[in-house]
Amino acid sequence: MNIRIELAPGVLDDFERILAHLEKYQVPEPEARIDSILAAIDLLQTSPKIGRLLADDKRELVIGTGVQGYVALYCFLAEIKTVLILAVRSQRELVTAS
Repeated sequence: MNIRIELAPGVLDDFERILAHLEKYQVPEPEARIDSILAAIDLLQTSPKIGRLLADDKRELVIGTGVQGYVALYCFLAEIKTVLILAVRSQRELVTAS
């Protein structure tokens, strides 16, 4: 199954916020952290329903744990074979994306 992954416009801001936070606290290799988030999101190409189901057909992909834990909010649009990433945040952040 060829599933496309698309990022909502605000997701790039999410990555910039995450990088700024990692740099502020001098986390070693912040780019590697972003790479691991992107690698996890890539899994949605073959398993788009892997994330836990939320309201309004949205899903949450849990990536990592603890201080290295993130969550990608997404929806799978089966009719056009596309996963739309709506937001990426630390597991410790409150998300309000719609």
